[in-house]
Amino acid sequence: NQQQQPKWTAFLTKLLANLIVNQVHKGNRVNNSFSNKAWNFITDEFYKRSGLKWDKEHLKNRFSFLRRQFSVVKLLLARDDFIFDESSGSVIATDEAWDKYVKEYPDAESIKTGGCPIYKQLSQIFAEDSMTNGKHVLPQAKTECLSEYDDAAAFCPPTPKRRRISGVEAAIADAILEMAAASKLRTSALTQLASRFSLSECIRELDQIHGLEENVYFAALEFFNNSSARETFLSLKSDLRLAWLQWKCNASTSLSIN
Repeated sequence: NQQQQPKWTAFLTKLLANLIVNQVHKGNRVNNSFSNKAWNFITDEFYKRSGLKWDKEHLKNRFSFLRRQFSVVKLLLARDDFIFDESSGSVIATDEAWDKYVKEYPDAESIKTGGCPIYKQLSQIFAEDSMTNGKHVLPQAKTECLSEYDDAAAFCPPTPKRRRISGVEAAIADAILEMAAASKLRTSALTQLASRFSLSECIRELDQIHGLEENVYFAALEFFNNSSARETFLSLKSDLRLAWLQWKCNASTSLSIN
């Protein structure tokens, strides 16, 4: 019986999220919750679009699950070494960063492999949900999944125990999150820039130049130890690169003689 053993899939979860977002856009969210009228509408629409006549309480349980998922992903992305890929919904980080995080929160293994494809919708739903009764909350411990019937692809986040903190601490926490987000974006930009003008990319382009003398080739490898030289080389038109390398090589030879 589907009513007794509900099984959430990625499609059904996204459907519910979209219906809730629709209610947010209609202005039916009050104090980070929805009225019975709004939930009745969501329940009816969910049935029409999925064919599953699940009751309001079951959908509310999933809503609570999504609230916790959003909180965990948001905190995860506040770290410098985690980046969210909007196109795929994946959370990207090095293996070392993931291993360290998963060791502390084993349930995060699911988000490592499955990401959070509906993070955009969750951001709209819980955009102002960092406050509870006017107080910020911080994570401190892990919890278990909402339902034993949730599918394997569904993320079961390490939901923290919560404590209320003062307004000053809350302001500091917000400031730290903002700085972390800015640092993460800067790190991402620098990483992309370094990748674009990498040594391996220079060597790949160097190998495409016909008629390149061996001494110029090896001199170029020395030049490419300098990031500015790599950027200049890769920014030049293909037909100018050989002339530039020969000029650099001659200039270097003249300096060594003098």
